[in-house]
Amino acid sequence: MSTVQTNHGRVDENGNIYVLDAGVERLIGSQPELSPEDALALYVKKYDDLVSSVRLLEQRVKAKADAKSINKSALKTLEELREPQAIGDIQTLRNRVVAVQESIITLLAEAAENHAKEVAAALLAREALVTEAEKIAASNPLKTNYKVASAKMIELFATWQSLQKSSAKVSKKTADELWHRFSKARNTFDANKRSYFASQDALVKASKTAKSDLVAKAEALVEKGADAAIAYRELLDAWKALPKTKTKVDDTLWARFKVAGDAIYAAKSARVEAENVEFAANLKVKLEILEDAEKIDVTDLDAAKSAMKNIQARWEKAGKVPRDSIKSTEDRLKAVEQKIRNIEAENWRKTDPSTIDRTNSVRSQLEASIAKLEMELAQAKDSGDAGKIAKAQEALETKQAWLAVVVANA
Repeated sequence: MSTVQTNHGRVDENGNIYVLDAGVERLIGSQPELSPEDALALYVKKYDDLVSSVRLLEQRVKAKADAKSINKSALKTLEELREPQAIGDIQTLRNRVVAVQESIITLLAEAAENHAKEVAAALLAREALVTEAEKIAASNPLKTNYKVASAKMIELFATWQSLQKSSAKVSKKTADELWHRFSKARNTFDANKRSYFASQDALVKASKTAKSDLVAKAEALVEKGADAAIAYRELLDAWKALPKTKTKVDDTLWARFKVAGDAIYAAKSARVEAENVEFAANLKVKLEILEDAEKIDVTDLDAAKSAMKNIQARWEKAGKVPRDSIKSTEDRLKAVEQKIRNIEAENWRKTDPSTIDRTNSVRSQLEASIAKLEMELAQAKDSGDAGKIAKAQEALETKQAWLAVVVANA
């Protein structure tokens, strides 16, 4: 068997295969059953496979594939190149792998930074879900819209599950803490919801019992007709004080209650209409009486009082008037009565001895003051002092005005 040799290895006459690796010849196999050419081709083929691995590694680095996976492949390739059973420029392949490791380190750093950002974003997303769930759980149970809130809680939970599958993994401790808060908020909300609807059920039952009783009482009042209007109004006030339950039962009870009220008010309206017809003649009489009352001459107080007594007697005899005319007619009569009372009070004031004494006393004081001020004014004029004259004149006129008021009201 002859020897076959290349720049990177040889096959001797015994079929032993050697590679020249970094200047050192190394036995890598023996293929005595093959021709030297075939044995050499076999180990060159193994080298070509290593070249393909290195080239793929370089392409993956250039494409910035997963850094951890590339680094794992690089370490594996270096191990394969440590003492490979292949014929070729092995050291160059080693150098190429070492060269890409610097890029791999950069990719690993970028991947770590991106992962940190993804973890931070995942934490923020979960924290936002927890915060919103806690806000819903902390809302006033009596004012919460449970249909809307329940749908929101379901949405938050679905989002939480989606984040667990798709977002970056966070530390178990942090994930457990956030889940504990989220779960606690959901449990609190569910407890509030159950408690609220339990209380609503109790409220509906109590309201149904109370309203059923009011309906029975209202229906019993119908027999009394118009006389039951006030009693029905009291029942209506009691109905309004009860909570609204927004149930079909509530609507049914209200319909019965209203039918009873409509019957009572219809009877009342019929009575008022009949009374209006009956009292229309009385109104005509009272309007004539009012005309007579408003013509009373109040200058003679005694005659006016006597005439007013006659008016009042006629008024009582005339009877009731329609409801919508009661106030207007009563107000007109009261105005005449008040007019006479005012004149009587004024006359009493003027003839009251104590009032007269007080008036005379004030009048005497004012007259004395005026006399004094007249002297002061004369002295001021004699002095020719314009300031004193004006001051004395003003004071005198003020006192004279007061005296005129006292005399006018005496």
